[in-house]
Amino acid sequence: MDRPIDYAALDAGRHVNYWDADPALRSELRRLLDAGTYGWSANRLAAFGEVVGHTIADNADVVDRHGPTLSTYDANGELANEVEYHPAQFENERLVFEHGVLADSFHAPPGRDERLPFAHSLAMLYLLTYADLGLTCPIAMTLGAAHVLETFTDADEAPGNGASARDAFFRERFARLTTRDYDESIQGAMFLTEKQGGSDVGRTETVAEPAGAAAERGDEESATAVDDVWHLTGEKWFCSNIDAEGAVALARRPDAPAGTDGLSLFCLPRTTPDGDLNDVRYRRLKDKLGTISVPTGEMELEGAEAYLVGDPDAGFRQMAEMLNVERLANAMGSVGLAGRALLEAKVHAANREAFGTTLDDHPLMRADLVDMAVAHEAGVAFTFEAARQFDRRERARRAGEPDRDAYRLVRLLVPVAKYRTGRLAVDVASYAMEILGGNGYVADFVTERLLRDAQVLPIWEGPSNVMALDVLRALDREDAHEPLLVEIQRRLDVATHPLLADDAETVAAAFADLGESLATLAAEDGDYAQLYAKRLADLVYDVFAAALLLEAAQAQLDEADDARKALVARRFVDEQLRERPARAIPSGDRLADERFDAIVRFAPVAPERLDAESAVADD
Repeated sequence: MDRPIDYAALDAGRHVNYWDADPALRSELRRLLDAGTYGWSANRLAAFGEVVGHTIADNADVVDRHGPTLSTYDANGELANEVEYHPAQFENERLVFEHGVLADSFHAPPGRDERLPFAHSLAMLYLLTYADLGLTCPIAMTLGAAHVLETFTDADEAPGNGASARDAFFRERFARLTTRDYDESIQGAMFLTEKQGGSDVGRTETVAEPAGAAAERGDEESATAVDDVWHLTGEKWFCSNIDAEGAVALARRPDAPAGTDGLSLFCLPRTTPDGDLNDVRYRRLKDKLGTISVPTGEMELEGAEAYLVGDPDAGFRQMAEMLNVERLANAMGSVGLAGRALLEAKVHAANREAFGTTLDDHPLMRADLVDMAVAHEAGVAFTFEAARQFDRRERARRAGEPDRDAYRLVRLLVPVAKYRTGRLAVDVASYAMEILGGNGYVADFVTERLLRDAQVLPIWEGPSNVMALDVLRALDREDAHEPLLVEIQRRLDVATHPLLADDAETVAAAFADLGESLATLAAEDGDYAQLYAKRLADLVYDVFAAALLLEAAQAQLDEADDARKALVARRFVDEQLRERPARAIPSGDRLADERFDAIVRFAPVAPERLDAESAVADD
């Protein structure tokens, strides 16, 4: 049995190997991967955890103080679209690419015959977020863009006779997105958001037309002879990693229908294959609260050259694939950032003396650190389970044997993970700052940056309400509850140790509440389902996370005669399930909808009316 970690031996949560400092991450990877794959992954993660803790983390503090700047025009007034970075940013990017964060899940690492699963690259992103969530964003989008090109184009295949210019373009982009050679690398991005649409992507107004259409109008300068080239015209309002060469964007073809059905997906380079600056104007960079290291800006597309990705009638579905990767990466970033915040809190509490003893000797502080640690481990367990289902789905797809259950679980678990872990990161970062006291609030200490960065996690790739609505869609359109219930029951069935009996019984009761809630919402209309969408997502998360912790506890008891994970499971069950009233969603309770004006808009309510309604409710 491992000895307890002595956090008092550390001065702060840096200049340590973050892989070694995070047993929760190691145990989840060991659960997900077979022994041989875990050995490969662990070696690479250990090397990366070392460089993140000793180099990238220090550089990230420098970059936060000296973020990117934009020069839209050069000294002669010509369009430049030049984003300038501090040299520390380039060193961090080089270390990411050279450690295979992008390459390992697309190409076999040196000395290995097979690629590593996506869970490995996602774990790399988890460790990177210990240092800089801002850098995790473009690296995650690079991972997502490469996944889109591999899935919907022939970018990963050897060129054949008669290959088009578009095919050559995609192969070159894919190779550079997934390279280990930083000097040859490019990065990805996704440009979705428009001012009038926000999360409602179906309102996209950017127009795409074939290059030939420009020639027919006599606009020879904007027309090219390159096969399958399109020109995009419009505006994108939030463009993170704005100067990426491997960006993808949604646009509407002429005469395409309204809504998401009329959207096509395009690869939009910063420079054309001829080396010219594309017809895009970077208007400005956003002045953001956090994630300073990633430049987020606004752009105007002025007939910009772009290349159609896959089926022109399936652009939104193809972009949804990238969103799956980004939302998974967002959840990984959330639990990774929570891990760093928790580490800072643990180190400070072990070293800071108050009232004659260290902070972590005080029972109240111990209770807080226990709850933060348990919440973090539950988030890690749920997020890596979503990653496991993603890998399961991808293995089946590449084998030509689609796995419908894995597909449905990804549709359901990914938005739930993104929703709950985003809030988790904010809460843990905020309380870690509080534990550090006044020091935690100033820029000399990292918790101030962690909290600023964490605030974007519930927003990126869709806010909490959008995630909850996506859960409803997964249940309604895909019957995703069917494999979910099977997976939860399977975990409960293996939790047979006597130490787990009471906790398993409590989780089983909450599991029954979940089943009842699903049945209730299936019988109600869509508006009613929306009222309880987040409550349902919370119930899915809490029940499944508890079942996963019980499964892990059983394995640890069997393999190591260690009940430590059983303690974690018990605390999570106590806090989220046992000490709460029944969690089932009621039928017919529309107070939030029917009393919205009174509560939110301060509309008056006649006492006799409320009294009459109370009497009806009592009956």
